Amino acid sequence: MSTRRSRSRSRQSTANSRISDDQINDLVSKLQQLLPEIRTHRSDKVSASKVLTDTCNYIRSLHRDIDSLSERLSELLENTDPTQASVIRSLLMQ
Repeated sequence: MSTRRSRSRSRQSTANSRISDDQINDLVSKLQQLLPEIRTHRSDKVSASKVLTDTCNYIRSLHRDIDSLSERLSELLENTDPTQASVIRSLLMQ
């Protein structure tokens, strides 16, 4: 009987944790507003698949930008006065 109860509870929690189509559409719309490429084409109907694909691509692009900027900052800090570099590093860690 305890197995039957735990299955029932498991199904209930799964059903309660499911997201509705309206919630998905709302989240996709919010993502669309955050993407620079899609945001400019708001009048066009964009599929959820395109929004999700573009979101992934945009996040990858941001990661590449972060990596590039981190490398440039490291190079600049190597050529900076050690005291100033220490102050900059402490500010960045906040």
